Amino acid sequence: MTGRRRTRTPSPRPRRRPLKAVLLSAGALAACGSIAVGCGAVPGATGGSGDGTVKVMTWAPEKTAATNKPGMPALARAYARWVNARGGIAGHRLEVLTCNDHNDSIDAAHCAERAAEENVVAVVGSYSQHSRSFLSPLESAGIPYLGGYGVTEAEFTSPLSYPVNGGQPALLAGLGEQLGGACGPVSLIRPDTTAGDQLPVLLDSGLTKRGHAPAADQRAAEDATEYSSPTRQALAHATSDPAERGCVVPALGDRTNTFMDSFRRAGTAYPKVRTGTVIGSVDQSQIDATGGTSSPYEGSYVTGWYPTADDARWNGMRAMLKEQAFGDNRVDPADPGVQTTWIAYSVLKQVVESLGSGEVTSLAVRRALDDGLEVDTDGLTPTLSWRFDDLIGSYDFPRLINADVTFQVVRDGRLTAARRGFVNMAKTLENAR
Repeated sequence: MTGRRRTRTPSPRPRRRPLKAVLLSAGALAACGSIAVGCGAVPGATGGSGDGTVKVMTWAPEKTAATNKPGMPALARAYARWVNARGGIAGHRLEVLTCNDHNDSIDAAHCAERAAEENVVAVVGSYSQHSRSFLSPLESAGIPYLGGYGVTEAEFTSPLSYPVNGGQPALLAGLGEQLGGACGPVSLIRPDTTAGDQLPVLLDSGLTKRGHAPAADQRAAEDATEYSSPTRQALAHATSDPAERGCVVPALGDRTNTFMDSFRRAGTAYPKVRTGTVIGSVDQSQIDATGGTSSPYEGSYVTGWYPTADDARWNGMRAMLKEQAFGDNRVDPADPGVQTTWIAYSVLKQVVESLGSGEVTSLAVRRALDDGLEVDTDGLTPTLSWRFDDLIGSYDFPRLINADVTFQVVRDGRLTAARRGFVNMAKTLENAR
């Protein structure tokens, strides 16, 4: 094990905003599938039909005009085939249901309702921007949300959320620290959405820690087809001090490549301006697709949650994918969503194994996590544990346990480590306001 234990005792504080119940539409539709059965409700609180099956769900948006994460449910199904071919988890057959939230709050709530109807023991390794819609049904049903992508603040406040990474908070704070020592004026281009509203504060927390001025906050449409106007404004700010080398930070998820097309055209007149972004807005496949060494990402600063995709610590995931998802182009091993789902299912496996001969229920899963189960992820993260003493003590993110990030840079068309090992963002996030 190459991770490390950290123990901090935060001061208990009430959550700033209670989660609100969401009125659900009875007519909402969302695509839901299973690797073994259809989506009909199966009674029973064990997450199966009494035969020792462990039933879970993974959801993510697919085939939408904005962010899409089809690799996450695809990896979940491949993982189930893989463990079941080896006798299951501690003798339990794993059944994975999947759901498409369509980047829609009603469909996200519907996915959570289906999870409750199907008596799943956990929602594992999922992505949705609509946490206020799906967390209320999960909380009512007592279903843990294990290893979400971390795109929303509520994932770090709900007592039933068990994150495996520091989400967008850690990434943006880490990128701020990375840029604070390398850039002059910084421009942030981010989605004009509720999830996007927290990004400036987080980026600025890292910048100001390095004594840097806050970034210029620039909103943009999440599903825009071009970004020529935001690009011009971002470049104008980044070059406002001719003595400094400015940086532009696109944090637009799937639309970052669209922004970079505009940046490539306008940026030729500003050769000194560099870009900085986070994993999730760019990965190796995007760098390859946009020209490799001639890509507009060349020289970009990038902050991630995990080791780079070519790190040997991902060999277990790669072997599983080669066996069970070979040729499935939805599953990119360099995609942080796929990586997060792999880690989340690794956690689930250790949870089920820790229960021994006991019944696997949503309550049993929560108790194992709450009672201090320590999860080894083969060095992809520090040792994970969700005890109260392991929370980082941030007022805004009370459920955050892993604030580690990695600093990367694009050199010769490859994402490479800019600094060895992990950088911990706990103190920066504790001071973010």
